[in-house]
Amino acid sequence: MPPRTDVARESWCLFLDVDGTLLEIAPTPDDVRVDDHLRQLMSDVSHALDEAVALVSGRGIASLDELFAPHRWPAAGLHGLERRDARGRLHCHAPARQRLDEARLHLLYLAARTPGMLLEDKGPAIAVHYRAAPEIEPALRRVLEDVAAELAPDYHLLEGKRVFELKPTSATKADAVRAFMREPPFAGRRPIYVGDDVTDLDGFAAVESVGGLSVAVGDRVQAQLRVASPRDVRALLADLSERRSPAP
Repeated sequence: MPPRTDVARESWCLFLDVDGTLLEIAPTPDDVRVDDHLRQLMSDVSHALDEAVALVSGRGIASLDELFAPHRWPAAGLHGLERRDARGRLHCHAPARQRLDEARLHLLYLAARTPGMLLEDKGPAIAVHYRAAPEIEPALRRVLEDVAAELAPDYHLLEGKRVFELKPTSATKADAVRAFMREPPFAGRRPIYVGDDVTDLDGFAAVESVGGLSVAVGDRVQAQLRVASPRDVRALLADLSERRSPAP
């Protein structure tokens, strides 16, 4: 069962990972779809929390907008490299991409020769998926660790569910959460961060450091609370959307 929230709705703000948290993991990133029930839940909880809801994802903001269209949520994309605040202003960390170009070409060549390896070019970051061929994980890990070592300290290697990602070190999900927390409508509220993977751990730490609540989805990572699946995350959203303020 999802955690129950026991304080007035106005005291909360909410940060939500997407893949594996709001949505079940799909065979490829392009296979993911947002259904009308989730759209309505998101709208309801946002209204209940006075719009203090943001997406925090490894996807780029353009990808998030396509998924959740026509709504454009406050969002952090590419693990914090880009962020759109509640006023719609875009904030970007723009690392030099030239250093990644050689690695990109090398990985494109490798993907062409490796059945089951899928390269997702995010521009300033590169994700390598191997869900269709989990047996290639050890060899792929060695290759990407070598590439990351050559690109250090400007880039590092993130590991997710059947995916590796080369990402600049210039910003994190925690940086994005802290930036949101300095701005309305998030400022002054108690944050909840819901995520499912190791890429969410710094987001957990960011909210816990200010007395907030971390919620892990599944058993891959540890948090203050845990739910089993995205279905339980939807139950949590429904619970939050139904909260009412106590009488003055």
